[in-house]
Amino acid sequence: MRLTIFGSGYVGLVTGACMAEMGNHVVCYDIDEAKIERLNNGEIPIYEPGLDAYIARNMESGRLEFTTDAKKAVDHGLFQFISVGTPPDEDGSADLKHVLAVAQTIGEHMDEYRIVVDKSTVPVGTADKVKAEIEKTLADRGKAVEFDVVSNPEFLKEGAAISDFMKPDRIIVGTDNPRTTELLRSLYEPFNRNHDRLISMDVRSAELTKYAANAMLATKISFMNELANIAERFGADIEQVRVGIGSDPRIGYHFIYPGSGYGGSCFPKDVQALAKSADDSGYEASLLNAVEEVNVRQKRRMVEKLNSHYDGNLLGKTIALWGLSFKPRTDDMRAAPSRVIMESMWEAGANIRAYDPEAMEEARRIYPDQDGLELCETAFDAVDGADALVIITEWQEFRSPDFTVLKEQLADSVIFDGRNLYEPDTVEALGLQYYAIGRGRS
Repeated sequence: MRLTIFGSGYVGLVTGACMAEMGNHVVCYDIDEAKIERLNNGEIPIYEPGLDAYIARNMESGRLEFTTDAKKAVDHGLFQFISVGTPPDEDGSADLKHVLAVAQTIGEHMDEYRIVVDKSTVPVGTADKVKAEIEKTLADRGKAVEFDVVSNPEFLKEGAAISDFMKPDRIIVGTDNPRTTELLRSLYEPFNRNHDRLISMDVRSAELTKYAANAMLATKISFMNELANIAERFGADIEQVRVGIGSDPRIGYHFIYPGSGYGGSCFPKDVQALAKSADDSGYEASLLNAVEEVNVRQKRRMVEKLNSHYDGNLLGKTIALWGLSFKPRTDDMRAAPSRVIMESMWEAGANIRAYDPEAMEEARRIYPDQDGLELCETAFDAVDGADALVIITEWQEFRSPDFTVLKEQLADSVIFDGRNLYEPDTVEALGLQYYAIGRGRS
């Protein structure tokens, strides 16, 4: 089939590459000429395991193209996927200006039937706004062209997006037209061969399903972080509690790992946007507001522990930081806990020596020429000359370090573990002070 993808960011690139991998002819459109030039030269603007190979293979075969020509994009595909960003506005609501700009572009160039697919994470009612924008633009042109707008939210985990797209848990399709449902079923048939994963529902329910899924996962994380803080005060070990409650199949082990809070481009934005949408409808989403409040507070837990250990005097201290991305297997630092820690340390007069396997260039982009920041080549380079170590992202290479070397290199022989990677007794037996999340000590 012929598809057009509007937006060559994270969701757009993964969607386009995976759809092309299944034999479809995909054109990805973006208004960013520099980005399209980079993509056409084989440069991938984001890090996602396996994505570069998918893009290269399908560009070579001619199944995947990148363009800034809007007319070419609209003329190309029966399916017009909207995969642009919906950044949070100042009040926490999702900013739909990019989505509606795409809708206008489609309306400006559409001359025959098209299925407009909202792939971006958008508030309930967005499909109606997209439809109205296209109808208005068509009317301004004096055109009457049939089209449908459907919701087909993505459920991609950064770091595992290729696998998630190629082997989906579910394929949500929100449409009010049975014909469109069947066309989308045909499009997704190659991803649906083992058993039927396609779930059809009305458009608004599909839009809410995406927000509901992310809000539920964020709630589990904040709940465990709340329990971890309680465990510290009770002298209990949250890791033992986690195993105990996770053994209940009604709860399970997924997303119940305590830590330094969630980040990234989805959970923070989507929880706030859903709470704001609820508020706009006249309903106060108390639980969602609490989830976000707990998360904001949790990102400062390591800062609080550092201040407590050093009696509030961090001036001149050098802190080694392992991990910059908000989670492993990505270079994404949006809303990452590492940023809260670094900025708090700079405010206190401390210096940062940081290392991350993938997010170093992103850190340079966010903090160009930042005083008090040194980005190091390896994890142990970051530790060399530091007073303390803070671990904030659970990359695999951090899971089993040489603690003897850490003891020798850290001037104050102290580790602050924001992801509970180690056993406290093991670390302390080697002569290191160890602070974790919810492990019986504050």
